[in-house]
Amino acid sequence: AGLGVSTLRQDIDEFLNQKLYVPLLVPPFIGLLVFTVMPLIFMILIAFTNYDQQHLPPGNLFTWVGMDNFKLLFSGGLSSSGSFLATFLRVLLWTLVWAFFATFTNYFLGMIVALMINKKGIKFKKVFRTMFVIAIAVPQFVTLLLMQKILDVDGILNVILGTDIRWLADTRWNSLIPRIVIIVVNIWIGVPYTLLMCSGILMNIPADYSEAARIDGASTVQIFFKITLPYMLHVTGPHLITQFVGNINNFNVIYLLSGGGPTYVGDTAGQTDLLVTWLYKLTIDQQYYNLGAVIGIMTFVILTIVTLITYRNSSSYKNEEAFM
Repeated sequence: AGLGVSTLRQDIDEFLNQKLYVPLLVPPFIGLLVFTVMPLIFMILIAFTNYDQQHLPPGNLFTWVGMDNFKLLFSGGLSSSGSFLATFLRVLLWTLVWAFFATFTNYFLGMIVALMINKKGIKFKKVFRTMFVIAIAVPQFVTLLLMQKILDVDGILNVILGTDIRWLADTRWNSLIPRIVIIVVNIWIGVPYTLLMCSGILMNIPADYSEAARIDGASTVQIFFKITLPYMLHVTGPHLITQFVGNINNFNVIYLLSGGGPTYVGDTAGQTDLLVTWLYKLTIDQQYYNLGAVIGIMTFVILTIVTLITYRNSSSYKNEEAFM
């Protein structure tokens, strides 16, 4: 009996110390299957059907159509301003331009502000950081809705300036004004996050590097480009890639500010629509579920290629032990 109790205790100890992760991982694994894997499979299957506003069960059943939806992407389609492919390429181009500026403007401006606050001799550093934390504490959708009202034709900005500029709906120059305004508003929202991240990293840069560079006669600008910036890019490389991908799928900023507009009459996508907001309009507003699934698959493929190529060419991947 004593041997049996001893064996039982050994089994319990082995379970708690070595195999406890198995039952703990079961709930998140099930959640991953139910809320991530199954919807992806469902979306992929829909892309090979004619499930749209004309084929909605139970009144009208949808059927398998094979690659017809993908062929539609590279041929004529729903767009009144050209083929469905032209609309896709237009939205894709703006999505990449938006993601580039939304990522790097926030990153470098946040880094510059962090350098200014962390500079020796600057007083009230904690106060400045607290102010930016307070800005983050305001929910993003509240800030976006407030900015949308301020930038409206009848908003306070036009009242102060005495103008009637359509900041979020101007169609001139391929809607250049709404696009610039959206990027500027995103800077207002995103810089505080980058500032706090960069502040923590700047505090951990070994002071020996900067001191040695100053002894060798390097200027502040040279120290920044030769030491600070390479260190920051190395440490935050994966974060930059994540931010870029996140901005490609940044639904909130676009939808809450401009709604993807201005939209040309009869077209399926507006001038500020990203792939994700266009997908939303195709599925929810226009009920082209099959085409929305195709756009979702294409977005996934593009993001996967960009992410893998960028990460494998980053210093964080090639030279993991740098700056150690």
